[in-house]
Amino acid sequence: MQETYTVTFQPSNLTASVPAGTLLHEAAELAGAAISVPCGAQGRCGRCKVKIESGTADCPQSRHLPPEQREQGWVLACATPVESDLVVTIPPPKVKEKVVETPAALAASALTMDWPIEPRVRNIYVELPPPSLEDNASDLDRLRRELSNQQGITDFTLGLNVSRKLYSVLRDGDWKVTAVLQTVSGGRQLETPCLIDLRPGDRTARSLGVAIDVGTTTVVIDLVDLRTGAVLDQASTFNKQITRGEDVISRIIFSQKGKGLETLQSLAVETINEVIAELAKRNGVDPLEIDDAVAAGNTTMSHLLLGLQPRTIREEPYVPAMTHFPLVTAAELHININPNAQIDVLPCVAAYVGGDITAGVLASGVFKSDKLTIFMDVGTNGEIVLGNADWMMTDACSAGPAFEGAGVQCGMRATAGAIEDIRIDSRTLQPTIRVIGGVVPMGICGSGMISGLAEFFITGIVEKSGKMDLDRLRTRMAEPERLRVGEHGKEYVIVWSKDSGTGQDIVLTETDIDNLIRVKASIYAGIAAMVRNVGIDVSMVEQVLIGGAFGQHINVEEAIEIGLLPDLPWDRFKFLGNTSAEGAHRALVSQSARQKVDQIAGQMTYLELIADVSYMDDYTSALFLPHTDLTAFPSVQALLDKQVATRTS
Repeated sequence: MQETYTVTFQPSNLTASVPAGTLLHEAAELAGAAISVPCGAQGRCGRCKVKIESGTADCPQSRHLPPEQREQGWVLACATPVESDLVVTIPPPKVKEKVVETPAALAASALTMDWPIEPRVRNIYVELPPPSLEDNASDLDRLRRELSNQQGITDFTLGLNVSRKLYSVLRDGDWKVTAVLQTVSGGRQLETPCLIDLRPGDRTARSLGVAIDVGTTTVVIDLVDLRTGAVLDQASTFNKQITRGEDVISRIIFSQKGKGLETLQSLAVETINEVIAELAKRNGVDPLEIDDAVAAGNTTMSHLLLGLQPRTIREEPYVPAMTHFPLVTAAELHININPNAQIDVLPCVAAYVGGDITAGVLASGVFKSDKLTIFMDVGTNGEIVLGNADWMMTDACSAGPAFEGAGVQCGMRATAGAIEDIRIDSRTLQPTIRVIGGVVPMGICGSGMISGLAEFFITGIVEKSGKMDLDRLRTRMAEPERLRVGEHGKEYVIVWSKDSGTGQDIVLTETDIDNLIRVKASIYAGIAAMVRNVGIDVSMVEQVLIGGAFGQHINVEEAIEIGLLPDLPWDRFKFLGNTSAEGAHRALVSQSARQKVDQIAGQMTYLELIADVSYMDDYTSALFLPHTDLTAFPSVQALLDKQVATRTS
């Protein structure tokens, strides 16, 4: 019989009894004291460190565990099996910021609603005569008769849960009720409407739905008035799946471990329910009166939301289980809205081009443009579309979560306290910062990282490779101590601890810079591969539309300086905000828009970069600032020449 051991986790004092050999992070999950494993429990990131207070545990050698930490009892929870009774301390997690966007912020969207309002759910008020000896029709027949007489709706279907409430709602409402009828399913008119709820009284003044952007890093939800198409409110938060993998590959790997898929699906739903609850509370609505939902996400996120097996997305030949998804009810997914509401997950194109891109192409209007256009969704994954109304090609590259504040030592979301802009004096190398909200700085958001990296490069703090020469630089600095060797290697102190809201120095490290360069190289190489395969020069592109919640914060000049974007005239760039959420919103309120999404998904040709023999050459060439070929970045070359002249004058 296999031995079992008791593991107690502090400071929560939660306990689990587990078989010998169970990994510590699995024991923690069973105890309800989940430990974050951002790399998908592969032992790559070192951020699942816990401390053994009593008992013995043997952790394999890891570069993330220096000898002094091992002697103190620190181990990696994702790599350490339970071989005795243990007491384990879990260090406090880094606080994840919650971002709430108000209707005032929504008004700044660069996109306007250009589709007819055609919701698939209608609220219909009807008054019924109460039963009598002369009129003893059943409750259901009475409702059918009056909907036919008053609204011309000759028939409808209904499920058991609505049937069970029919008796009480009719009487509670004194025979005056609102029928919630779904008339469209998956963009197609139903032959017979479906009664998805019945409510006492006249509830026609409000009809609500939600548009859900299921991002790898962030989940954004719009609360929408289905009658007018207006977004009433928006809220977002970190996707709780981050604790099981910061990128889609890590999550797919985690999904193959035990109940990993079930855990990831549950975390996605938990995140969505948390945001819906906040929206409902803030707007004084009952979440059970939200009657429709459309969700957009990359292919992996869509699979994980539905609990579909994602394994083959990361295995050659990289095929998903499906690209068009079945309609499901909120009850099936345990999403806390009207249990009979349909959750419509928008279609994908391929393993790495998902519903967030079909939604983005819809919202951006690429599908009807006569201009040669690049559309980019810049987030944890970098998806790129090239084309116009006649044709569209798409590819995808792994960007990682750095630009959304994860995976960087002092990274954070673009919210109050985030450094969004960094300027470096070219003579003294002293920093000047701008902080969102004008408050004490807490960390650096994505736009701040791009700004910082661009300034570091232009002023000579980092070389083309992203490396720092401390001895050379210190001779130029007003405060040489800003450049130092820290716990994670060479770093530049942007804000001293006495001036930060965390009580710790805010820094950009060489490791952070390495990560940022890999991200920008991946995205630029994706663009280069696309234009090469089509047989055009990037200078022929007439407009570059940038989506993604992060995209709206990018400074074009700085993005070109680091080689994230091609060196084109600035007026060709346009930032559209969260096009995934915008596209989901359009599909929610207009069935014409929903049908167009299906057409868009079928119209795009997918370029598989792994099968493109030249892609790695493009990527390697882009692993420098801004690129190995400076002739492709003439404006950056001119700026560098000017900076050298300024320093030597």
